[in-house]
Amino acid sequence: MIAIVQRVSEAFVKIEGKIKGEIQIGFVVLLGVTHTDTKDDIEWLSKKIVGMRIFSDEDSRMNLDLNSINGNILLISQFTLYSSTKKGNRPSFIVAARPEIAIPLYEKMIFQLEKDLGKSIQTGEFGADMKVSLINDGPVTIILDSKNKI
Repeated sequence: MIAIVQRVSEAFVKIEGKIKGEIQIGFVVLLGVTHTDTKDDIEWLSKKIVGMRIFSDEDSRMNLDLNSINGNILLISQFTLYSSTKKGNRPSFIVAARPEIAIPLYEKMIFQLEKDLGKSIQTGEFGADMKVSLINDGPVTIILDSKNKI
């Protein structure tokens, strides 16, 4: 799994002109799923996201995690994170998991993030045409790859 974690002061996702999910301070997480992802990838990535200390403390140092600031998560599925651009100018998405594999893993990620964060998270809708708006705070953007844990 690949996650792009963006520290935000606010964010929302619209589907067909209606807000589906909305948060104030916290993370927008763009999640890509590949066909080899497992429960271990979900657990590792969720703990990493929830424990990420990238919010400023009283000394303006990135030292606080989501729980410390009562932050929230807006999770958006994004198969394009597994694009291959090696040949030509049209990306290939063959490494991205097909919906029959990706949807259950995405749903398990929602459950795991809620468990690790200790509260409900906001989401987009898998496979929908979504419009995501956010104010990236910092900007701070972190890339996490469960297959590259070093």
